Amino acid sequence: MSVSIDIQHAVKRFGDKTIIPDLSLHIEEGEFFTLLGSSGCGKTTLLRMIAGFNSIEGGEFYFNEKRINDLQPYKRNIGMVFQNYAVFPHMSAGKNVGYGLKQRQVKEPEFSRRVDEILNVMQIQELKDRMPANMSGGQQQRIALARAIVIQPDVLLMDEPLSNLDAKLRVEMRLAIKRIQNQFKITTLYVTHDQEEALSMSDRIAVMNHGVIQQIGKPMTIYSHPRNLFVATFIGQSNLFDAEVVECEGKKALKFFDGSLQVMPRLQSSVPVGTPVKVVIRPNEIDFADQGIVGMIVETIYLGAEIRYTVNLENGQTVEVSHDIKRRFAQNGEVVHLAFDHTRANAFDAQTELSLMEEK
Repeated sequence: MSVSIDIQHAVKRFGDKTIIPDLSLHIEEGEFFTLLGSSGCGKTTLLRMIAGFNSIEGGEFYFNEKRINDLQPYKRNIGMVFQNYAVFPHMSAGKNVGYGLKQRQVKEPEFSRRVDEILNVMQIQELKDRMPANMSGGQQQRIALARAIVIQPDVLLMDEPLSNLDAKLRVEMRLAIKRIQNQFKITTLYVTHDQEEALSMSDRIAVMNHGVIQQIGKPMTIYSHPRNLFVATFIGQSNLFDAEVVECEGKKALKFFDGSLQVMPRLQSSVPVGTPVKVVIRPNEIDFADQGIVGMIVETIYLGAEIRYTVNLENGQTVEVSHDIKRRFAQNGEVVHLAFDHTRANAFDAQTELSLMEEK
């Protein structure tokens, strides 16, 4: 049975250092929720507070209506998957998976039935009698995930579980984790610094920085409509331009360093003329056109499905542009004009760094 998670005004300190100053969060029952942020932002600290491994200096933590602040970790009915697998090297895969059931004194034939069932779900039945030393990293991570799920936890906590796998295995395990989470509908809190993981797996994402949640939303919202400059530049690749809000034929537009103008239909109507802004434009939102900001291509990288260009502008700024391989292939040294998709670009107040775009 899954539960909802409510965190109200959480505080975490290590000595004189405050890691999480005041954090509130609600995770729905059965939701796949991701904490996304760079190392040291407090995401793993928060996960460990939920697990009961870290003390709580302030705030209230609930599973449904049950307060868990003072509840021992083993009484919280959580499943935990770690970065380093934490598979017992002296136990076979089957015994690793059944470890939690044994601790809960589950008897035969229920014990074997549940172990075999989860091995089949994880598609690793053939590994039941194999020792971890004879398994790949991906197989060991599947064993760790099976061990966490077989106990039928209320909450599944995952701390950077794929960071030790190679790129191909990470993609395979993302699909496996999401498929299994959908099947069992376990409330899942997933911690990662990998944006691609977060975007591809999550129902919702919370972007964290210095112990503060910057934005919570669905992956598409986080990517397309970032709330502030930090989120915009943290999620995905981005180019940053300085501009100023001006009036252009009765509409709000942005004036760039070279004097070029770009009407921004989504810009809030209340933004005063003369406001300095930061404009975030992603590499795939820029086209080569007949007019626009002038630059020279200084590097071309072929990436299979796309071509990545590095363009030096006349003001010394460097811009990244990515194009589908079906487009015309440009050459190093070629002078180009850059035009961007004004329906997708985002502008932020240069002082507050908050979004100036209309909410959708």
